[in-house]
Amino acid sequence: MRLFLPVLFIALFVRPAFSSNKTDSLIAVLKIELTKKNTYDGQKELRIRQLKQQLASIAPTNYTQQYLVCDKLYEEYKVYQFDSAYVYTQKLINISRKTNDIVRLNESRVKVAFLLLSSGMFTETFESLNAVNIGVVSNDYKLQYYSIKSRAYSDLAQYNSDKSYAPFDQAEAVKYIDSAIALSTPGTFNRLYLDGNKQVITGKLQQPNIYYITLLRSYDLTQHQRAMVATGLSFFYRAPGQVDERIRLMTEGAINDIRSSTKETLAALQLGQQLYLEGNIQDGYALIQQAMDDAMFYGARLRKIQIGAVLPIIARQQILITENEKKKFLIYLLLIAIVAIIIALVGFIVFIQLKRLKEKERIIEEKNILLEKINNRLIEDTHIKEEYIGYFFNVISGYILKLEKLKRSIERRVSTKKYDDILLTVNEINIKKERETLFYTFDHVFLKIFPNFISTFNSLLKKEDQIWPKDHEVLNTDLRIFALMRLGINDNETIANILEYSVNTIYVYKMRIKAKAIVPSDQFDHKIMDIKAVDGLSKS
Repeated sequence: MRLFLPVLFIALFVRPAFSSNKTDSLIAVLKIELTKKNTYDGQKELRIRQLKQQLASIAPTNYTQQYLVCDKLYEEYKVYQFDSAYVYTQKLINISRKTNDIVRLNESRVKVAFLLLSSGMFTETFESLNAVNIGVVSNDYKLQYYSIKSRAYSDLAQYNSDKSYAPFDQAEAVKYIDSAIALSTPGTFNRLYLDGNKQVITGKLQQPNIYYITLLRSYDLTQHQRAMVATGLSFFYRAPGQVDERIRLMTEGAINDIRSSTKETLAALQLGQQLYLEGNIQDGYALIQQAMDDAMFYGARLRKIQIGAVLPIIARQQILITENEKKKFLIYLLLIAIVAIIIALVGFIVFIQLKRLKEKERIIEEKNILLEKINNRLIEDTHIKEEYIGYFFNVISGYILKLEKLKRSIERRVSTKKYDDILLTVNEINIKKERETLFYTFDHVFLKIFPNFISTFNSLLKKEDQIWPKDHEVLNTDLRIFALMRLGINDNETIANILEYSVNTIYVYKMRIKAKAIVPSDQFDHKIMDIKAVDGLSKS
């Protein structure tokens, strides 16, 4: 993305005149701000690093300070990067549970809902909102709750855009924004912004939005607030004679998004589309590419779908322009060839090179498809590794703590010359129980990543031969062997060492199950490896 910025800057500079001087001057500012994009992002990253250092220095038992710093990190990340923001909302939830703070727990769930909606995950958004006990939070969080719910229904109506579901979603959006307005204080930013949003949701775009206009002209807004209001106001200028004002507002929104390091943004996409409609395909394509970069960086699934629907159309137009220029060039070559045979020969060589180029493009496209498949597998593998790195880190940390306690206990008994008690202390270590705990934790982490593992595994066996854990089990030995195989551990000796069996026993277990499979034995392992890690991946 950083390498793309200089190219974007150059592309924006070589643009045709298409609007008023006022709009052109503002777009010139946008070009300058695009060159500073890395600087603004660097400032945000510095603030984030400082907060992380502050968090690391807080005592483990000081939950109040931990909560406050995690909340600040969430605020920094919430329109910057979804994954990181989500991590800190989970920390907020964990701290709230540890301190039995019901109010903060529900406030944190509201924050989670905001992130999920920003990422385009509608189902998860409503699940998070439904988990909120609205009765225990403050009016400010109630207002946020209703605003998020209104936006969720509004976005869902726009996404569905049909006659069956959209009217209900639209009505729900209006109902919840009315609830938010009722909780807001007259004359405040929230009140005017919500009133303006209601006008957008109800589709009254022909009337001037006095609320947004008042905010832009009379209120001291943050850069992020100014970007939101300017972008929202641009929707009200749709008439042919209002194109310049529409572009001006969207440009102002894009400028302030850059300055505030906002990646969950709509302005660049809308501006790129408008420039494309005005015939400025080059700038439109560059800005929509920038919008895609931002959406990828943030992790906005719905935004990527929206941009993905527009980008190929504009890219196709750009290619057509390029192709037309190539055709004109060939015509000029043919005309000149009448006078000079040498130039005709050059034209023929160019034609051959173009054919080779298309063949190379076809090969590259095939390679890209292959790379995409490999990338999807790498994403899944990375997800599995992340889960198990965290799991083993926790397990190892636990054992270190136990060793530390054992060391202190032995040192204390040695210092007091209670040598007989040392053996008693060592005998208190229950290796069998520790291994059972290890298996229990492994089973839970594995099923978190592969929640469909057991049912998919049994689908490969006849009903009478299926293997299901007993009530007190998570996974049994049979399932655990193939769970380790799914993680890429195929060596019988390694599996035997982990499960504390002999290599021959592991071999017998595997052969016995494969013999009962409804698929050929040589395909059974492939079927196991095809079981998907659906936690967080199926929605990607």
